[in-house]
Amino acid sequence: MPGIQNDMVQTYGGYSVAQADPVKLDAVKVPLQFDPEVKLHSWSDEPRNTSQSQSDEQVVDDDVQVINCLRCLAMDAIQLANSGHPGTPMAMSPVAYTLWAKFLRYDPMDPLWPNRDRFVLSMGHASMLLYGLLHVAGVREVGPDGKVRENELAVSMEDIKQFRKLDSKCPGHPEHGVTTGVEMTTGPLGQGIGSSVGMAIASKWQGAKFNRPDHDTPFFDFDVYALAGDGCLMEGISHEAASLAGHLKLDNLCWIWDNNEITIEGSTSWSTTEHVPTRFLAYGWNVVHVKDANDTEALSHAFKAFKKEKERPTLIVVDSHIAWGAPTMQGSHKAHGGPLGASEVAGAKGNYKWPEEEKFLVPDDVKKHLQDQLARRAGQQSRIWRDGLIAYKKSYPTEAGEMEHMINGTLPEAWDKYCKGFPTSDNGLPARQSSSDVMNMIGQGVPWLLGGSGDLGSSCLTTLKFGGIDHFMPPDTKLGNYSGRIFHYGIREHAMGAVMNGMALCNLRPFGSTFLAFADYMKAPIRISSMMQVGSIWIFTHDSIGVGEDGPTHQPIEQLVALRSTPGLLTFRPCDANEVLEMWKYIMPLQKQPVVLSLSRQALPTLDRTKYAAASGLMKGAYKIAGEDVKQPELIFMASGSEVSLMLEAHAHLEAKGIKVWSISMPCIELFKQQSETYQNTLLPRTCRARVSIEAATQESWDRFIGLDGEHVGMTCFGASAPQSDVLEEFGFTKKAVLAAAERVMLRSI
Repeated sequence: MPGIQNDMVQTYGGYSVAQADPVKLDAVKVPLQFDPEVKLHSWSDEPRNTSQSQSDEQVVDDDVQVINCLRCLAMDAIQLANSGHPGTPMAMSPVAYTLWAKFLRYDPMDPLWPNRDRFVLSMGHASMLLYGLLHVAGVREVGPDGKVRENELAVSMEDIKQFRKLDSKCPGHPEHGVTTGVEMTTGPLGQGIGSSVGMAIASKWQGAKFNRPDHDTPFFDFDVYALAGDGCLMEGISHEAASLAGHLKLDNLCWIWDNNEITIEGSTSWSTTEHVPTRFLAYGWNVVHVKDANDTEALSHAFKAFKKEKERPTLIVVDSHIAWGAPTMQGSHKAHGGPLGASEVAGAKGNYKWPEEEKFLVPDDVKKHLQDQLARRAGQQSRIWRDGLIAYKKSYPTEAGEMEHMINGTLPEAWDKYCKGFPTSDNGLPARQSSSDVMNMIGQGVPWLLGGSGDLGSSCLTTLKFGGIDHFMPPDTKLGNYSGRIFHYGIREHAMGAVMNGMALCNLRPFGSTFLAFADYMKAPIRISSMMQVGSIWIFTHDSIGVGEDGPTHQPIEQLVALRSTPGLLTFRPCDANEVLEMWKYIMPLQKQPVVLSLSRQALPTLDRTKYAAASGLMKGAYKIAGEDVKQPELIFMASGSEVSLMLEAHAHLEAKGIKVWSISMPCIELFKQQSETYQNTLLPRTCRARVSIEAATQESWDRFIGLDGEHVGMTCFGASAPQSDVLEEFGFTKKAVLAAAERVMLRSI
């Protein structure tokens, strides 16, 4: 695509690193001198409503007023809170305003419109920029019932004055689910841009799935914009995510880089010298450069370049000065992480020609100017979309029904009709295999269940295989299409996690897999999924020292306790194929609950459920799997996953000796903790203090249940490289070791 050229904007996307010299940005940025008399450039080339009588100059003045209002709101809120990050909102308000006013398809009266463009503030520390936008744009509140409250603002002036206060709707960093209009929780740098890739994927997938050529209105073709800072692009996840987005040719994705050359410690010269535009060209991106963040005309050209691009994601490089307009702190890292001070705020307002003594001033004409532009564009589009849905239902009732279920977070009727139980088998199946089988059963009934792995599909067994399935790939590659449900993330676990969260935020049900030992690569997006309470399904296989020969680098030890300690996350470790089936039945209705599946590499016996309790006991997190005939136990065993069969061997041995023993299968400790105290005490009566837990992991998950007198048969060190049987024996996962532990705890309880 030929580049658009004017004095302040350049596109570099036509260059190939292999064919031309890399594009060169100015080696040293010339400081922009603040001049309050210089007005922002006109956007006279933009389409106008011919009924408008405003002159171009008046429109520009109105634009400036909105921009300066956003700047001053941020300064005032941060000053009142005595905490926050004012510099970035002051610099990037022209960028955010230009996007929202001129390009973003976002209806403030319908903030959950499924085809709205997504705006992600990846640099979450600039949260007051987003809160100011939501307030001035008049975005309406969405209640807990999912309905829009037409007479209630999502962010009121009182909310802004409570910035960073307890229970505020304007927390220090944006939180999805706390503030309507916040598309995702951001703050950990890079997570926002990572998840924006997932949102762009969701738009492509939903469009390919539901759009029809005989309907003029595309039901899904939304664009995704992410505002990022230097920190976001330094984080490793940005490399993984950008590489994947370029590979998938996500032309509906636009990252806007605030190139202010400042981090907390000072100039970026201390920490980086890479040439970011060349890096993104190598990823296969279109790159556009705006030389002055205050040049709204140049910004408009840049966004137009993105809208015209049909093959690549776009990076817009915006040169800015942190705290633009501040008398002494413009361009200083000191403006990043704290209030400017009263005199500096007053001076900046004076430079903006804003009333210096006024605080939290939002003139009615400022609100009207932004809101009218959004209403003329996005408001009309959202109404057309909803009207078109009525006709779509008549023409395509099946697809319309699926779309409504997907959007509402409900499951289709008979979604589990393909599910069937597993017969008893001493040889059994690896949990990864039985999970694969069940996932393929459920996938036929839930069309938006989709995902892949970090290049481990053949090991994790997370490839969908039923008829009609395809790979998610750009259609021109002939390797798949955008309606494909099989994803190939490559060795990009961190990006995979963030992408999954973005897909989940757009109402898909994504799964992603790797080995449990490598869950550490994904800790940040797992944590964010739990904060946001979205339905990401984290599948981790090879979940113990049972991995064997691959050795301690691939044998997870401490990962389970780390995952279980994450608030709002459910971690399942099933013991056989039928617990796996019940696990999937439990998690599929949980549209707002992230879950971890910890699955064995080695085969697990499929238990005889006429001899042992039904696997449906999993629904409570833990259940008495053996010992139902014993009223008062002398000993209680408890275990999860691959160690349950070992527990049952020890149980049978002691039972034959006349010892009264209970065995508890505990596939999900967190779910068990949610049960009533009565149920918990029923499984673990206080009268029995002789308790042994068995799990090929550290003890911390079990301390609460075994108490001071109990013992844990588990791991206290890293594993070893050897055949599986040798490793298990070396570290005490034998019937003999379990019986020895049982004898010790019973002696203590006498």
